[in-house]
Amino acid sequence: MKKVVIIFGTASTEHDVSCHSAEAVLREIDYKKYDVHSIYISKENEWYFFNDNLSQIDIKTWLKSHQQNKIENISETLKQYDVVFPVLHGLYGENGCLQGLLELLHIPYVGCNVQSSAICFDKVWTKELLKNYNIPVVPYYVIYNNSFSIKEIEQKLNYPMIIKPSRGGSSIGIQVAKNKKELIKAIQNAKKYDYKILIEKFIKARELECAVLEEKNISTSTIGEIFSANSFYDYEAKYENNQTYTVIDCDLSQDVKNKIKNYAKKAFQFLECSGLSRIDFFYDETNNQIYFNEINTLPGFTEISMYPKLIMATGISYQKLISKLIDYAIKNRKM
Repeated sequence: MKKVVIIFGTASTEHDVSCHSAEAVLREIDYKKYDVHSIYISKENEWYFFNDNLSQIDIKTWLKSHQQNKIENISETLKQYDVVFPVLHGLYGENGCLQGLLELLHIPYVGCNVQSSAICFDKVWTKELLKNYNIPVVPYYVIYNNSFSIKEIEQKLNYPMIIKPSRGGSSIGIQVAKNKKELIKAIQNAKKYDYKILIEKFIKARELECAVLEEKNISTSTIGEIFSANSFYDYEAKYENNQTYTVIDCDLSQDVKNKIKNYAKKAFQFLECSGLSRIDFFYDETNNQIYFNEINTLPGFTEISMYPKLIMATGISYQKLISKLIDYAIKNRKM
């Protein structure tokens, strides 16, 4: 029986989302098939064995009574396991950092390798690569640190614009600007999360998602659609507003669905992703134009998250999906 460790938390703005994902995975993983363990990383980057009631994952009071579970030698601890499932989102977990550590220790892990994790985590790098690979992206402009000109931005893009940290997730730090004053404010807000800022033309479009699963072959799911309660799919709309809803296998022509699936598979292969990814698109119905938005190499994994829901729509159960990802990692990422 393979020893599997679920790692969750980290000092990321998506810390709480990771905890929710881990709770779902730990509830559904096949305990008859795997010897399951879990490690929590605090926002202060301290590592702990987690062996409490799953309902306590998101209530950090358990840490006070579990100081004896603090991990002092992280490397030696990780070497005890046959495979790692990093149920992590955002900085330190999704950007290649943990993947690099695991490769140094020769430990198989679920998900993309160091290179593809780092590239896909950076929205600007991803767009630069894919647009040169004939995958359409929304017109954009990039600024670094304080080196930018509002006048130059306005010459490149028309209002409204959407401003994003280049490296981050869960729509944290994202705002729409309809004028110069809002643009300046949005840039200042985004700079709290990253020194590299992506500014895109804000288009009226449908927000669509496609899940990719790699086993012997690379397969794509049906297309899901986000119906945001807000003007765009921000953090509040994703996690706090119950008026937001999703539709699996949404109402699109088969031609559009096929194009999105082809773009998703093409992007997955070109960026050398592995195991899984959720790839997001915009569809401008008026102009019949599809745009790549972003790729998530460790997407949300709660039972209501789009990635597992899209895969489940193909006939694969949530538990079976977890097993497929772990088994693929053990078999194909031999260190």
